[in-house]
Amino acid sequence: MTTIFDWVTVAIFAGLIVLFLQRSTAEVQVDKVTDYLPPALCCAAGNVVGNNGHPILAGLLIASIPLYVWFVLKPFRR
Repeated sequence: MTTIFDWVTVAIFAGLIVLFLQRSTAEVQVDKVTDYLPPALCCAAGNVVGNNGHPILAGLLIASIPLYVWFVLKPFRR
């Protein structure tokens, strides 16, 4: 964990894990496990791309993760 990309992607991935664990204990399942695959892959891709010297592309990949979570996983629905 030497770059900012490492820290940011691990923090986002930890948030995804918390959301998944919270939703998996609910009585009514609203998500599938496969719904969490795109943001997890974006975390990995953003980290690799950022560590290989492409910070703008990495920033775009990492910035797309909260958008996906907000519009697809909808963490704050009532």
